Amino acid sequence: MSTRPSGMVSSTLLEKIDKLFACGVGEYVALPQLVVVGDQSSGKSSVLEGLTGLPFPRDSTLCTRFATQITFQRCPERGISASIIPADNSAQDYRDKVKEWSKTGLGDLNPTSFAEIMKEVTDVMEIGASDAEGKPKTFSKDILHLDIAGPNEEQYSVIDVPGIFRRITQGVTTTADISLVDLMVKGYMSNPRSVILAVVPSNVDVATQEILQRAEDLDPDGIRTLGVLTKPDLVDKGAEAPIVDMVQGKKHILQLGWHLLKNPGHDELERTSKSRNDLEKDFFDTAKPWNQLEDEKVGIDSFRTRLRDILADHIRREFPKVKAELNSKLRSAQEQLHVLGPKRQTHLELNVYMTGIASQFQNMVGLATRSNYNLSDVFDHDNCLRLATLAVSRGETFANDIVSSGHVYQFESVQGPKYSNAHESKRIDSKSKPIATRYQKDHPDIDDMTAEYVMHVDPVVQPGIMMWLHGVYRKSRGFELGTFDTSLLAVTLRHQAQKWEAFAFGYVSDVITLVHNFILRLLEHVTANDRVKNRVKEILLDKLREKYRAALEHAKFLIRVELEGTPATLNKYFNDALEKCRQERLREQLKDKAYEHVNYGQVVRLEDLVQNHPLSNASHLVREIHDILQSYYELALDRFVDNVRMQVCDYFLITGSDTPIALFSPNFVAGMSPDQLEEVAGEDPRVKTKRASLEKIIEQLEGGKKILSPG
Repeated sequence: MSTRPSGMVSSTLLEKIDKLFACGVGEYVALPQLVVVGDQSSGKSSVLEGLTGLPFPRDSTLCTRFATQITFQRCPERGISASIIPADNSAQDYRDKVKEWSKTGLGDLNPTSFAEIMKEVTDVMEIGASDAEGKPKTFSKDILHLDIAGPNEEQYSVIDVPGIFRRITQGVTTTADISLVDLMVKGYMSNPRSVILAVVPSNVDVATQEILQRAEDLDPDGIRTLGVLTKPDLVDKGAEAPIVDMVQGKKHILQLGWHLLKNPGHDELERTSKSRNDLEKDFFDTAKPWNQLEDEKVGIDSFRTRLRDILADHIRREFPKVKAELNSKLRSAQEQLHVLGPKRQTHLELNVYMTGIASQFQNMVGLATRSNYNLSDVFDHDNCLRLATLAVSRGETFANDIVSSGHVYQFESVQGPKYSNAHESKRIDSKSKPIATRYQKDHPDIDDMTAEYVMHVDPVVQPGIMMWLHGVYRKSRGFELGTFDTSLLAVTLRHQAQKWEAFAFGYVSDVITLVHNFILRLLEHVTANDRVKNRVKEILLDKLREKYRAALEHAKFLIRVELEGTPATLNKYFNDALEKCRQERLREQLKDKAYEHVNYGQVVRLEDLVQNHPLSNASHLVREIHDILQSYYELALDRFVDNVRMQVCDYFLITGSDTPIALFSPNFVAGMSPDQLEEVAGEDPRVKTKRASLEKIIEQLEGGKKILSPG
């Protein structure tokens, strides 16, 4: 007949620890608890039975093969439940199976029902079953958790672990089992918040009990180890003195001391109507020399009193550490939950989440295209996001390259060769090798579109334009008198501007690459979830490629307009430029015949003026073709450079209303179907499970934080 314990805890700190156990904090933060350890057959089960009032099975086949955690909670309603906590390294299918087992609504536990539960747990943990190698499983790292609630219960936790052993039993235990149990016992004893109850039978040589050495190693200060002596009735007559000396603190001294218990056997309890506590009290009142020991050091009642005081001191010492660890675990859980991002399980949550990302994306697009880099730190850390600056710089490079090297022949001018700057002269003098028109590395997503425009052009602008024009004229002249076929302008322009295409497509391809890199890098900044980022990219990619292709097609259109159509312009500067060329050429021809007039400055005689036509008709026409080509080329080049930049690179790719960077927006999200939203942003089962777990942890830890708060 068992007696339920009472009076284990009483202080305010103990009550707070009680509440922490009650709200489940002990699952995440190590809380002060009792751990009962000892050799096999040391009497651990009897100690636990006396301490907890639970009828632990003493059948050798049901001896402790796994850790048992017993948590007592004070609740208005009486109830007992049992569950299994799988080991951390268990396979998922095994964890699922183990977690499915539970017992709830148990009114009480008698020896029979408790033995049945232990038998069920043994089967669920597959103890006794053979593994893949045919070896029987003798011990388990899983934990049986018993939760005992009632209005008279004190809230504390006690752990029973398998007893350590050094000799194997053939066909039952192995050397691997010895190591497994050693690790389990050491793990529980090394927890600095565990009060160690080191159980040692009185009828053996204490010096041989390895558990004491382990306690000393793991608790060198001895502030959390209480020695528990059992089986005093089995001590040989005349051999009691060493045990008495230990209890009295004269031998094998422990800082917390020793306590002596006499645990009646089941047979003894069945032969009498007395309770377990009464039988023990009778023994210590009458049996010599035990009846001479101090009452507070023998018996289960005084044992509980000592434990209450020890546990209270231990909790007081560990309480600040509990608070610190709780806060640390709470912060860690909150950070992990933050990494998962906003909750994305309902259609509304998905829509809000994606709209938020798209809005942030467009806000950053606005800053990048307006060069407002000072309004966000991301521009300081990622140069790829400075889109306006990169695009303008690339446009300037395009203009410089095509102006300096975009024509095949140098134009002649009375002021010297046109475009003959130092940079170009260096190219000519050094006979430079062909140069690439691309400055950006192709992105794998679009390299099939842009790689074909990785062109090389000859940077050298050749002399001899007049000779070339003479040749073209001779090959194409007809029956014209004093003029030339107007188609010659289109023919010569097409040849003179043949490099435009390479420079233009190199420029457009580079801006496409800059835009694409910008979009991908910006997606990385606005969403930390790789899965969402990759799926947004997948759903955008086809539409992005359409827009890139449209830009390239428009660039082709501009090339066709300039080089395949009939040269034309309404720009008055063409006539001005042409007239200027003619005047300069005439001035050059007449300058040797000019003289200074006192009233009019330099003048030329009319006779000299009308006779100044030494050139043949063909040479004169070729010079006229040159001047017209030069005047039109300059105008067409300026127009082409501006059109490629403004229409293709700016309007089609960056600043227009339907550009690639404008694609991912709240309106785009609004047009996504529920299935698309789920596919792009929905949480996978693993994330949902992790989120639910973290939310539960945070809820319980926040509850624990409130419990620990002052007041």
